[in-house]
Amino acid sequence: MFVVAAVTRDIGKKATSSVGSARAARPHLASRAPVGRAEAPLPGGFVWAPRKEQLRLHFRRPPRAALLADLDPREVLFARRALRPYPIASLTKIASALVAVRHFAPTERVRIAPAALRYSGSGMGVLRPGLRVRAETLLAGMLVVSGNDAALALALAAGGQHRFVGEMNDLARSLGLRCTHFRDPHGLSPKDRSCAADLVVLARAAMAQPRIRRIVSRRAAPYPFPIRGGRLWLVTHNPLLRTSYPGTIGLKTGFTAAAGRCLVAVVRRRGRTLVAVVLGSTNPAAHARALFDTAFDQPHSRHGQLSPLS
Repeated sequence: MFVVAAVTRDIGKKATSSVGSARAARPHLASRAPVGRAEAPLPGGFVWAPRKEQLRLHFRRPPRAALLADLDPREVLFARRALRPYPIASLTKIASALVAVRHFAPTERVRIAPAALRYSGSGMGVLRPGLRVRAETLLAGMLVVSGNDAALALALAAGGQHRFVGEMNDLARSLGLRCTHFRDPHGLSPKDRSCAADLVVLARAAMAQPRIRRIVSRRAAPYPFPIRGGRLWLVTHNPLLRTSYPGTIGLKTGFTAAAGRCLVAVVRRRGRTLVAVVLGSTNPAAHARALFDTAFDQPHSRHGQLSPLS
């Protein structure tokens, strides 16, 4: 048995902190993060919630962009710069996972190409050239510990990076995403860009895939691996899962110098499934919790005084 929490090769791309630095700024009562204009069109069939159901949050140091949506009626409850494109770091891997599940069956063995090990940033760190690893293990390595080596291995085995990234962009177009463009399968390029509104649509598509949903909902789980005792334990980077935030069922973290700290989180409670997107945040876990606390009727959370928009 071998446990992988994270392997980091380069400070330009490192594993997202599980709970954030003690000095990281939390939301406070200060400046208002504006709700998006109701007339602005949204991708993927999402619509603005009725104004009386939209939320107001106050942050001293707001994230670069943020959005909270209810996935079932596809209603946006809160938005800050939701349609402005930004670098998204490893949130790119949500699209990579959607393409990968089209190419590989769960038990299919993927041969690790030498080029998959020419990466920087976070990785599984246990892959070796010529090793044949189950596709599901690589998919988990990409989503759970944000393995850039796993993303490269899947892309190369699916016909090469160029073709794989082309399919990612085709996927974006098929979903009606307007501010999304991918340059690689892992998110290291600052030219991998999307916006909070598009990322909610990607999150909804990912959570509709049982294989992806099963992987991203686990705090830690073993996966078949051809060496190291036959099992590889992967421990999530998702700070809400790591701290057992109630109802958390996914999804993905990201960090690069260009993108800052990013998080797409999915929480299900009392029959509602909400997704929060936080981009360029000093503390994405705290910002996401504040969004969820507000929506789930906790107006006086410890993350700041929050109130519904009247």
